[in-house]
Amino acid sequence: MHRSPAPAVVVACALLLASLVAAPAPGPAPAPSAVRIRWGECPEQPVPAGMRCGTVDVPLDHAAPAKGTVAVALARIPATDRARRLGSLLLNLGGPGSPGIASLAAGHAGILARLGERYDLIAFDPRGVGHSEPVSCGGSQQTGEEAAADTTGLLAALRAVAGRCALASGPVLPYMGTVNVSRDMDVVRRALGDEKLNFLGFSYGSRLGAVYAAQFPRSTGRMVLDGVGTLTQPLAARALVAARAQQRALDGFLAWCATRRDCVHGTDPRTAEEEVAALVARLDAEPLLRPDGSYGTGQDAVAAIAAAVDARSRWPALARALSRAERNGDPAALLQLGGPSSPSRPSDPSGPRDGAGPSDAAEAPVPADNGAAARVAVNCADDPDRSGDRATTAGVERELADLEGEFRGASEIFGPLQLSAVLSCHGRPAGTDFIRRIHHPGAPRMLLVAARGDPASPYAWTRETAERLGSAVVVDHGGAGHTGYPASPCVREYVDHFLLDGRLPPGTRSCPGGE
Repeated sequence: MHRSPAPAVVVACALLLASLVAAPAPGPAPAPSAVRIRWGECPEQPVPAGMRCGTVDVPLDHAAPAKGTVAVALARIPATDRARRLGSLLLNLGGPGSPGIASLAAGHAGILARLGERYDLIAFDPRGVGHSEPVSCGGSQQTGEEAAADTTGLLAALRAVAGRCALASGPVLPYMGTVNVSRDMDVVRRALGDEKLNFLGFSYGSRLGAVYAAQFPRSTGRMVLDGVGTLTQPLAARALVAARAQQRALDGFLAWCATRRDCVHGTDPRTAEEEVAALVARLDAEPLLRPDGSYGTGQDAVAAIAAAVDARSRWPALARALSRAERNGDPAALLQLGGPSSPSRPSDPSGPRDGAGPSDAAEAPVPADNGAAARVAVNCADDPDRSGDRATTAGVERELADLEGEFRGASEIFGPLQLSAVLSCHGRPAGTDFIRRIHHPGAPRMLLVAARGDPASPYAWTRETAERLGSAVVVDHGGAGHTGYPASPCVREYVDHFLLDGRLPPGTRSCPGGE
């Protein structure tokens, strides 16, 4: 839980008056005294054998430690070969807004079994996410029907949403963002007793790893970034890439579904896409009342579809959910498809524990909207482009007019959702420009993995990030999926050898697609 010398009500009022604040200027975090991890049972159940969870206190504001602390939740699976243990390997499996503990508990450790022989596998919920002081917007970030009339109404509603998020989240919200999370990672490193941070980051984890290397180059150990994102492109450019990638993934799903006799949309992928768009429109017109009192809209359905089409393993579940929505008029299963990416509820707190056990932060229920609220908070904290004309209603209206056609051209289904992600930062102060200024920080050589056909992270982004880090070797994977390590034995060989043996050959290395 947050430990602050100021009363909570004063902090909440200050938050609402000031809305959100930008991330503080980067710099080494002051070393907390007596940093330790309180290990106990895990909030996620069931968990892999040997997995234990705990919390570590980090400064709420690394630039002003006197403001108090925030508890960051961790999970650890000990190395199986203790005699040859190399230390800890910190993992980030994607995001922002995604909980690491839930992902590790769900079985992601299996693909990492070789690394898990000699490393303690460490996952964590970044601040504001999952069991680490979760942020919330009071159940929903929907702007409501009052925003549908015109752009001015929409922007006013977005400012109201920002105020709700500030009230529902408490003191941690102004201190979200990748810069602060990377500082938390250095506290975690020291609490684990590691001289260097060994790190494996996927997708958003590549941004997190790059920022850590820029802030703590002398504490950077063996680092691998897979599915590498851009450090320089603005939020709008990243969102447009996402809309196009999601559309390609939906096209692939509908082509697959058309070959199945039980596909509710028949054998024509083009008409199938029209039917999906019509379902989204119906839910936008008549949202579904959920058991918790919130409403599931068409845009919620689009977000769930986007989560499901991203992985072929989830296509059968998406096909069943769409069938239930169309044939039975029940979209509940469709709206729940994004659920597995959210942290599960904690186990019974009365169960047995060793030692002190996790703190209250690890046991408190996680708000249903935490993933979405945290994703917006991090992206906005990392985005410096809300100043001058872009901070005014008229400026945003002009930007929206310029972008709307491009986003709808990318995807009629996913374009509006991704454009709303760009607009969601309206009403929040500009974020830090530190990430865009990263340039040759002096960190040791690291390994970057790029798939030529990655729909979410263009290959050019990896080359750009490698140049800006100035110390990277690139594995050029010929495959088409997002990230290469899970799908390619060749990529795993390069990554595992580097992390286990420190071997990193110079120049670009290649791995074939279609393995």
